[in-house]
Amino acid sequence: MSYAPKAARAAALAVVALGAGAASASAAVPAFYNPPASLPSGNGDLIKSQPQPLGASIEIAGVPLWMPGKATKVMYKSTDANGLPVAVTGVYIEPTKKWSGSGARPLVSYAAGTQGQGDACAPSRTLESVVVLEPGQTALGYEIPGIYKFLDRGIAVVITDYVGLGTPDRMHTYVDRKDMGQAVIDAARVALKVPGATVTSSSPVGFYGYSQGGGAAAAAAELAGSYGAGVNLKASFAGAPPANLLDTLKKADGTILTGVLGYAINGLLANNSALKPILDQQTNAAGKAALAKAAEQCIGDSIGSFAFQKTSSWTTSGKSAYDVVNSIPAAKAIAEKQRIGFVKPSKPVMVVTGTQDDIVPHPQAKQMALDWCFRGGSVYYQPVIQPLDTGGTSLNHLAPMLTEMDKAQNWLVDKMKGSTANSSNCLAALVLP
Repeated sequence: MSYAPKAARAAALAVVALGAGAASASAAVPAFYNPPASLPSGNGDLIKSQPQPLGASIEIAGVPLWMPGKATKVMYKSTDANGLPVAVTGVYIEPTKKWSGSGARPLVSYAAGTQGQGDACAPSRTLESVVVLEPGQTALGYEIPGIYKFLDRGIAVVITDYVGLGTPDRMHTYVDRKDMGQAVIDAARVALKVPGATVTSSSPVGFYGYSQGGGAAAAAAELAGSYGAGVNLKASFAGAPPANLLDTLKKADGTILTGVLGYAINGLLANNSALKPILDQQTNAAGKAALAKAAEQCIGDSIGSFAFQKTSSWTTSGKSAYDVVNSIPAAKAIAEKQRIGFVKPSKPVMVVTGTQDDIVPHPQAKQMALDWCFRGGSVYYQPVIQPLDTGGTSLNHLAPMLTEMDKAQNWLVDKMKGSTANSSNCLAALVLP
């Protein structure tokens, strides 16, 4: 199997798909992240591993004060949205604490929220150093508190870097439903194969994620019935999931996170090359440059570059990216294929969404929950009432990730312990905001 460096792919994307725009060169990628020439056949097969320090751990005179576990960096085989084998990286963390519940130690496959599209943004990199500072790629491990809370309960955690994030062979496909969901499922598989791991095939598994991670966990919950054989899934938590990309494309435009729309467009183009010449005709020089730049950035850099810009400044027609995509049948069809909610999850899912989320719109997240309910799924829907609009600053988007974290984790842990209480409130979902 041959691979092209991501910088070259970004440049090709800029030049071939979007016209004459130059992508900045990626910073050097650590050798571990380079995939081998050939991959194993099994989904979740371990390709390679190595010990990894945890940057947020604290030890004084050899005494662990906040040492939640032993981390192992992994590369594993998954399958991408086009059905082709792909190497994905991530981290497995074996907790220092014993599991106090009955049965095998549980495992959470943790799907991180938006990190960026540059390789330095990978969650495994920020778990190692907390902060990554490379030219044009500034990343912060903001998911660390949520990960450590599970470890503090004695629950093992595996975190995927997603397809193309960290590995230099391809573009990170960001919110591609299959790429994300299958990477989350295969991360749970590879955890069982990490040397020294105490999780087993009988370990109860939960999927957990917020924002991009909420979409990934939701996609994994849907795909588990067809793709997740052998994974002992008990439940999933999906917070603020971008279940409808068109609605999210419209809502996030002109906000502090306009740059993430560049990630989404780049990712969808990477998996749907036939769209490139079509969108090229709609993208002006500023748009070409924006997409090429976003392809190499982490979220902090993209905020600095694109905060409160409107995508109408990226198009030849002056229309927004939403209007452009919505007007092209082939592009609209591809976006619609990313919809989450059309497949009944095989296990309970908790859905949390802020009623005035200013980035990932509340109505489409609620619709996902209702779609699952109508298909007979077990859905515990929890709206977070937000009386004030925070005007695209992302405050209403991010707040529930923090305020609802304990409730969400408690719910997921209860399900992994076998509780059936509060597994579904579909009737309430019909009348709640």
